[in-house]
Amino acid sequence: MGKINLLSQETIDKIAAGEVVERPASVAKELIENSIDAGATSISIEIKGGGIEYLRITDNGSGIEKDQIQIAFLRHSTSKIHDANDLDNVRSLGFRGEALSSISAVSRVELITKTKDSLLGASYIIEGAKEISLTDVGAPDGTTFIIRQLFYNTPARKKFLKSESTEGSYVFDVVEHLALSHPEISFKFILNGKEKLMTSGNGSLSDDIYQIYGRQIASNVLDLDYKDEQVSITGFIGQSVIARGNRAFEHFFVNNRFIKSSNLSRACEEGYYGFLMGHQYPFFVINIDFTDSAVDVNVHPTKQEVRFENEPEICEILTRIINERLRKREDVLEAHVDEPAAKPQPIIIESMAVKEQTFTPPANTENASVVKSSFESDVTEEDDIIPPPKDEAPKKIKMPEPFEASRLEKIKASITQQIHQDTPYEKKFAEKNRGGEKYEQISFLAKEAVKEHKIIGQVFDTYWIVEFDGSMYIIDQHAAHEKVLFEKTMERLKNNEMTSQMISPPVIISLAPQDILLYEKYHEAFERLGYQISSFGGNELAINAVPGNMLNLDPKSFFMEILADCDSYKASDSFDMIVERVASMSCKAAVKGNNKLSIPEIKTLIDDLLKLDNPYHCPHGRPTMISFSEYELAKKFKRIV
Repeated sequence: MGKINLLSQETIDKIAAGEVVERPASVAKELIENSIDAGATSISIEIKGGGIEYLRITDNGSGIEKDQIQIAFLRHSTSKIHDANDLDNVRSLGFRGEALSSISAVSRVELITKTKDSLLGASYIIEGAKEISLTDVGAPDGTTFIIRQLFYNTPARKKFLKSESTEGSYVFDVVEHLALSHPEISFKFILNGKEKLMTSGNGSLSDDIYQIYGRQIASNVLDLDYKDEQVSITGFIGQSVIARGNRAFEHFFVNNRFIKSSNLSRACEEGYYGFLMGHQYPFFVINIDFTDSAVDVNVHPTKQEVRFENEPEICEILTRIINERLRKREDVLEAHVDEPAAKPQPIIIESMAVKEQTFTPPANTENASVVKSSFESDVTEEDDIIPPPKDEAPKKIKMPEPFEASRLEKIKASITQQIHQDTPYEKKFAEKNRGGEKYEQISFLAKEAVKEHKIIGQVFDTYWIVEFDGSMYIIDQHAAHEKVLFEKTMERLKNNEMTSQMISPPVIISLAPQDILLYEKYHEAFERLGYQISSFGGNELAINAVPGNMLNLDPKSFFMEILADCDSYKASDSFDMIVERVASMSCKAAVKGNNKLSIPEIKTLIDDLLKLDNPYHCPHGRPTMISFSEYELAKKFKRIV
């Protein structure tokens, strides 16, 4: 063992900084959280060079007293807690007292701050944990931190940073999370001199979602509002139309603190079961508010991991309320008829008067190019202005007679009126699509709507077309039948009403040793599905009975398919495994495409769909139906413009 040395304070500070300051986004997070804790209602964030070269945080919070500034930069100095007992009741975002000390150890820091009761503000400069100056300055109420040259004295740390654009995107993520968790605060984000984000700070989370993500997402979210004696869950969840291919749009906040939790993410995703296809992930912004003593935020230096009491119970609540909220909303995918951008067509005006004018082309090609440029609007690219031979007389050409712009507009309007004579047809949609009295739409699968369904017919022996309430609905008979079978089977499972059909002779299956172990692990699940299986000696099993509603499936191949998937489940996931397998069973037993159904059969199918809580998606998340509005079709056929 080598000689034990006592590290210098500078080395200690740099080591400590490594736990808190990983990149510019870490600095931004700590300083913005301090601004929030200081009661700020407006926070401005500006970065240059990805935040590596320059990062500024300005707020209108309470500020720091001049005699407290130097103390604030010492390790483990904080105004948020006083002793260990306060850790059980932490409501502030920061409390460790490590941020300012760590940031100042690896960058050049300038602080400008003023409290409301002070006549002057204070300017404090500290670089690499070494104090440079502390002076009085004129300043507005609040605090400004300017961080320059992050990791200037630790080049080994700096070289592991990513590109400026990537680091800048990480800073934006931090601002995004804090804005979503504090809609009562106005956030401004400036990147390289350009404003990229501005939230209103009016307290409306839906407004923040609109300002950050845009109209398409903001118009497809559903609110959550749940409360009991232990927990309050609020926020917004996205409908299936705005699902993404990764979890980038999953946002969790515990007591308004952004966190990462695989268990909570999984609980929410389970709430979307049946509403999303595989490998799709939902959009949601959810805040879980616990009683103070129920949360331990002192788990990790970055404070993005927390522990809380009754986590399994909270996960169960999340899954339930999300699923219930989705089921309360009609989720028919409305298709839009997209058109390619039309090339502008010239308006041919026959009635324009012309008169003869004498035009003498130039005698050289250099002037010819000037003439062409002066008539660009009248000469196409294929036309060339070629001077005539010197001995040839000048030609007379016809030039359009000048006329006022207002006359041209009148001519255009006249032509447009001749092309589009369906003004009454367009007015038909005014109330429904362009304002007017509020239009109340009846759900396509509502009981009172079924009698109004007009079944047009079947196309491609796969899709059914139904007209209802100004829209054309297209039903995928396979997805719809699959959903009906799934729900019926699930109902039998819940009520322990699954039936079995004996088969004779039994089907004998030879398995590998690991497959035998898998079956023994999940044998109860197979029994619940309706299988009756016994040992046939060695590594062989005898299938004596299969689920009663799956007689048209090959018992051996389907059993092996279920068993092959069992390896991806845990023992605690046995019910989830059952649900997945039921979905697969329903898919295989459902009527396929290219099968012609009669009108009574499709009516029965629609009636069965009507009875389901979520008739809009098959068990795998695919839509069972889509709709085209009459308005969209009219636009496609140019009946309206």
